[in-house]
Amino acid sequence: MASIPLFIRLLQRCGCCQKDKHNVTGYRYGMLVLTFFCYMSYHIARKPFSIVKSELHRNCSAALLNTEWMHYHISLLHLPINFSGSGNSSQNSSTWCDFPPFDKKDFQSLFGDLDYAFLFTYAIGMFISGMIAERMSLRYFLSIGMIFTGLFTSMFGMGYYFNIHVLSFYIFSQILNGAFSTTGWPAVVACMGNWFGKEKRGLIMGVWNSHTSFGNIFGSLIASAFVSYNWGLSFIVPGCIIGGIGVITFFTLIDSPEDVTGEASYHFLSNEDEESSEGSMVNTNSDDNIRQQYNTVEDISNANISSGTKPYVTTEENKPIGFIGALKIPGVIEFALCLLFAKLVSYTFLFWLPFYIKKTSTFTTQASGIISTLFDVGGIFGGITAGVVSDHTGGRATTCGVMLLIGAGMMYVFNACGSSSLALFIVLLLITGAFVNGPYALITTAVSADLGTHPVLKGNAKALSTVTAIIDGTGSIGAAIGPFLTGLISPSGWQNVFWMLIAANIAATLLLSRLMIKEINCWRVNGVGTSDYFRIPESSSSSRLDNSEHEA
Repeated sequence: MASIPLFIRLLQRCGCCQKDKHNVTGYRYGMLVLTFFCYMSYHIARKPFSIVKSELHRNCSAALLNTEWMHYHISLLHLPINFSGSGNSSQNSSTWCDFPPFDKKDFQSLFGDLDYAFLFTYAIGMFISGMIAERMSLRYFLSIGMIFTGLFTSMFGMGYYFNIHVLSFYIFSQILNGAFSTTGWPAVVACMGNWFGKEKRGLIMGVWNSHTSFGNIFGSLIASAFVSYNWGLSFIVPGCIIGGIGVITFFTLIDSPEDVTGEASYHFLSNEDEESSEGSMVNTNSDDNIRQQYNTVEDISNANISSGTKPYVTTEENKPIGFIGALKIPGVIEFALCLLFAKLVSYTFLFWLPFYIKKTSTFTTQASGIISTLFDVGGIFGGITAGVVSDHTGGRATTCGVMLLIGAGMMYVFNACGSSSLALFIVLLLITGAFVNGPYALITTAVSADLGTHPVLKGNAKALSTVTAIIDGTGSIGAAIGPFLTGLISPSGWQNVFWMLIAANIAATLLLSRLMIKEINCWRVNGVGTSDYFRIPESSSSSRLDNSEHEA
């Protein structure tokens, strides 16, 4: 049981919050809001580089015309003039307005290298951070990670003020930023898993996961506000935001309900899960006993006993699960590999969409950054829709698979027809964002939480961080590959980039085909609203998991 943060202790002493079972609901929704803003700030800090790319390497011919226009009009006022560009002093050069070292012909490859430095470190670090999060307080882990993420995000922007033109400096800052950014996702998902049960998890997680899109939107708007005249602030301001929220998190985050109730953690399983895990957990069948146990955690008014969701308390001490043990949980490997391709697509849009809009249209750097937020607006609705549909149908895999296929088609239409008119471009960008981010949001939230509380785990809440890290870490490998390949492929034409993204979506769908067939067969027998891939496939699954607890 973790210690209660200072601010919460002060509230309890003032009588605002009581350390008892009646206030768990208030704490729970407080943690929902806090973790929402925590991970939103991670994406605010992650977005600036995609906005600043177009400013680091500009169209210097157009910039020269604008400069000559300003020379003429300012000369009428008899004011001193000093336009020296971003780093190259000679305006006879075609790159005089670019910021070295990004003034070379292979600038897109350099941008890809910087994306890869961040995302590859992020992918590798994610596997490690999940296991670390299991073994220490989530509050310490998350707040320290946020503060250092803010520091290294700001470090990139300092290159503008100190006129640093060494590529290794920017690569190093991206590596450090990527390493500490891995602290966010395992911690916030584990915290949500501790506070929320499985009932309507898809809807709750779908709404909650909009923090990703909101973070991208606010990150784009903040970076765009400074990019045209001081791109250093495009990094420093987001860095200060995530660092500030990290300090707030240190004083307010509560890891789990047991920290404020003193009771053991309870886990919520469906009737199907109960049948699969009978004997591994203490359960009570009568509604009276259920109410009695449920009241030890939170107000019974929030329960939905009639839906079949029942509380279970673990009989064993929670122990960290091994890496191999987590891989043996049914569904983990399929969803992890699916996310590799889904995240490849999503992060390619995240890191390259503003640059793509700038290079394929007449929009300014600032306007391109603002317009790119429409993709994330669509993503908000896509994530919520995916959660609602999967809750209603019971088919997480089928929901993802259908949306991935539609997303592949929408990317083709967007690339082929998006330039016809501004109105059509906006509509297609919104729809494409919904179907690209929907499956990604569902897998990283509801699916990860479902698998992290699988019946074979016997209610072991500590497994959730590792399962989440494995799924998101595997996805992050795709997130590193996508932007890197885009930097290599885009010089040959953006249509080739879109073919790569379409192929990735199709591959992601194929990887889920076994689970989709299993869900469809289950619907035929039991009706829509049921699925069975979260059930224990055989009685020995539990023992196999126990044997691999301490592996890796």
